[in-house]
Amino acid sequence: MLLDGDEWRQTFDAYQHSAWRFEAQPTYTMPKEAENVARFLRGELKPADHNARWHERVRGYVASGRTIGRVRIVRKPLTDYQRYQFAWGIPGNIQAGEDIRVLDVTQDDYGLPLSGTDWWMFDESRVVHLNFRPDGTQINRELLTGDVTPYLEWQRIALAHAVPFSEYVKDTV
Repeated sequence: MLLDGDEWRQTFDAYQHSAWRFEAQPTYTMPKEAENVARFLRGELKPADHNARWHERVRGYVASGRTIGRVRIVRKPLTDYQRYQFAWGIPGNIQAGEDIRVLDVTQDDYGLPLSGTDWWMFDESRVVHLNFRPDGTQINRELLTGDVTPYLEWQRIALAHAVPFSEYVKDTV
């Protein structure tokens, strides 16, 4: 089942306890971000309201007692998009309440599904695939109708080998 627009937002917002993302794309080509990525690459200052709507949503989830987190997969050298996210995106998301960790797979992929597969898992019971073209453009979101057990194991592996974002950037900068 494909999830778009309001249906995606309702699916996301309906989670009761935990939302967790496996983020494997090296680059995301999103029209809403294009200008900010270009500004970052030109060395301009980050806008004060950067990602404000997402931060508001995250604060609401956390205030209601829910958790939200992700593991960001990276392979060195970081892409321009990853550098943008590390500088402009992730720190604000963490301040809003997201638990963001980094798993560097430059040397070892730990048996994770790294074929460009991204997904959200909600309440350890529902998985939504985020399908992308090779250039990082999202094609669609698709609710998984099968067994979530492999995703629980991939989450366990990713969390076991990932480090908090602040630790990763401290060791790499």
